Amino acid sequence: MTGLAPRLTPHRTPHRTPSLARHLALPPEDRDISPRTGWTRAHWEAAADGLLAAVAPYATPGGALYPLPGDRPSWSGPRSDGLEGFARTFLLAAFRIAGARGADPGGLLERYADGLATGTAHLGTVRPGTARPSTAHPGGDGSEDWPRITDRGQPLVESASIALGLRLTRPWLWDRLDDGVRERVGAWLVDALTAEPVPSNWELFPVAVGGFLAEAGIEPEAARAAVARGLARIEPWYTGDGWYSDGAGRAFDYYNGWALHLYPALEAWLSQDDERLTRYGRRLATHLADYAHLFGADGAPLHQGRSLTYRFAAAAPLWLGALTGHTPLDPGTTRRLASGALRHFLDRGATTDRGLLSLGWYGPYDGVLQPYSGPASPYWAAKGFLGLLLPADHEVWTAREEPGPAERADVTRAVPGPNWLLQSTAGDGLVRLHNHGSEHLPPPGDPDQDDPHYARLAYSTATGPFPYGVAPDNHFGLVHGGRISLRTALEPLGAGDGWAASRHRARLVGEEPEEGEEVCVTSLVLVRGAVEVRIHLVTGAAPGRAVRQTGWAVADPPVAEEGPRSELLPLHGLMKDGALPAAATAFARRAVSPALAGETTGRAGGDLFLCLARLTADAAAPPLADLVRAAAGPAGDGTHLVTVTWWDGEVRRARFGPSGAVRVE
Repeated sequence: MTGLAPRLTPHRTPHRTPSLARHLALPPEDRDISPRTGWTRAHWEAAADGLLAAVAPYATPGGALYPLPGDRPSWSGPRSDGLEGFARTFLLAAFRIAGARGADPGGLLERYADGLATGTAHLGTVRPGTARPSTAHPGGDGSEDWPRITDRGQPLVESASIALGLRLTRPWLWDRLDDGVRERVGAWLVDALTAEPVPSNWELFPVAVGGFLAEAGIEPEAARAAVARGLARIEPWYTGDGWYSDGAGRAFDYYNGWALHLYPALEAWLSQDDERLTRYGRRLATHLADYAHLFGADGAPLHQGRSLTYRFAAAAPLWLGALTGHTPLDPGTTRRLASGALRHFLDRGATTDRGLLSLGWYGPYDGVLQPYSGPASPYWAAKGFLGLLLPADHEVWTAREEPGPAERADVTRAVPGPNWLLQSTAGDGLVRLHNHGSEHLPPPGDPDQDDPHYARLAYSTATGPFPYGVAPDNHFGLVHGGRISLRTALEPLGAGDGWAASRHRARLVGEEPEEGEEVCVTSLVLVRGAVEVRIHLVTGAAPGRAVRQTGWAVADPPVAEEGPRSELLPLHGLMKDGALPAAATAFARRAVSPALAGETTGRAGGDLFLCLARLTADAAAPPLADLVRAAAGPAGDGTHLVTVTWWDGEVRRARFGPSGAVRVE
């Protein structure tokens, strides 16, 4: 079956299944134009071709589904997982074809046209400008029928990739499809206009579908309404300063870049809506000013948040800024960060020996997965290829690479929206994020665990958190029965020059608090260079409560001499307590975190606990204990005063008020 009208003659080439990490025939490096990564547009094209060739053997006979191998289906089931494989790889193909202005020596147009025709073969149809027919029943009984788009269902997610892919390739694919195929695909897509999304970035999937359907003349009024509705629904989640929360609450993560900024700005750009593009473009540019600081010198994006198996999708907002003209970054920095991210993963085993993206970070790793993750989920990484839409002679491709922020100088940067503090060191190229404002829901069905990728005190480009079910790294809490209290109801208290603070309710797990006991922890971090002073004021705790502070989880033994090292030293109220039991992270099969221990006194003003922490890959770093002096105790005005003296004599003072307020001087 072919979905393309006979007038388009496909040119097919045999598909290879390379291993991108080891066997892909890349062009030679160009260290003149790309001194940092060696990669150019040609490398991006070769990587896209390799990824698309690798999935081809797994397509069903009619090409409608891509049931990729794996023993971990998503909670949506194998049919939906197969649709996900089609949709996400089709989006990658669309970037490749549109970027080549329709050139298609690999026969991608024919391949995905077949899938469009087969997946919708049993649907009713809807003609442009008419109401949808009552006889349209998506999701038939055929072996390759696409599942229906329903409320809060995964096909709604995938419909956005299909619609965007069709819009980008319209002159070469949609406009050349058989009339019947166009009508059936339209009938399938229109359900996305009224399907109720999960109240999160999902609100933007009808925006992507509506933008295409309005342009194609299919239910244009309903399509435009869906676009307006989706954009309106995310508006309350914009916290200012370029950041959105992913839904109500304080879930800040990469969905800012690869969804919450991507879909509004791209819709405005494709629709040539200057008013919307100005609005969303300005937000994007503000976001990118922070976002550029999330990449280490080795190309690694910061390891925080959910859906991390999407890997180099983190490059999408960088390209989007260049595409729309709304970016504070120069072209050479944009390409350096994006190419660095792509190469970082492909050089570190992100693909299997069959060239498929694995479910994991570098290689397979369940700790970064969610129940919705299926074998084709990693191909959301296709969004990272957005830059191919920029022509080959665009300055983002022709400018000489410039170093990223983490390579230029030591930086501490407050990020007001999420209430984060970024800390990077040029000597080792590491980026650390101190989290005093982002949290997420606990895992489904288990309210007694913090989310490892949202609730930790800190994250970095070279370490990952311990997974669910393991004692948490980078955490402070009360210990009872082998369990540590949760960091819940996080309240940001501000972030500024070299500091960030928050307050949370320490919920004890497996124990009822004593009568009248309501434990609050006010936390502050002061940073300079690679050094951190972590300060916690515990109030409301009964006397004799054990507390524990943990540090960065790093490979044990170190994987290389230049690998990161984790240090944790007590300053006040704490003592050394060995290390947490070893566990796997996304970066190491066996990692350990140092730990400190203390005990509450129950005094009315609360108890202060201070420690030094450091994550560094600098082999020549001076001893941590020699870099900081600290004093802590009650002040005459009823506050707690902490005085920190850095190695060069600079002094910072922090006051903790009785109500939990923090002031840094």
